[in-house]
Amino acid sequence: MVQVVLNDLDSPDGEISIVLVDDPQIAVLNEKYLSRQGPTNVIAFAMREGEFSHLTPQLLGDVVISMQTAAAEARIAGVSLERRFRELLIHGILHLFGYDHERSEGEARRMDARSRELMERLEMTNDN
Repeated sequence: MVQVVLNDLDSPDGEISIVLVDDPQIAVLNEKYLSRQGPTNVIAFAMREGEFSHLTPQLLGDVVISMQTAAAEARIAGVSLERRFRELLIHGILHLFGYDHERSEGEARRMDARSRELMERLEMTNDN
């Protein structure tokens, strides 16, 4: 699944870590690194930013997903947990590539459109 997304983003040799946690664990990360209270669904830690990013350009970063929040969001949306997980994984990976829905409405639309494209690609891949 990740390889399909990375291929589509022209980064077939990219490396990411995926960390699955619960709400208390992601709440700690949310507060420590983003200064936000409470749990969230996904946090991405990009490694292609900063002073030493050129040392390992294939290392994209970490995507941390709260499976507890993902499950709750899946129930509310009436979708499977697997689908919600894929959506959050794509969302996190796009953040690693510099997409930022909080920057502007235009950027949010751009990220949403790219997310939909990648979900469609995954669904086509799963059908084969």
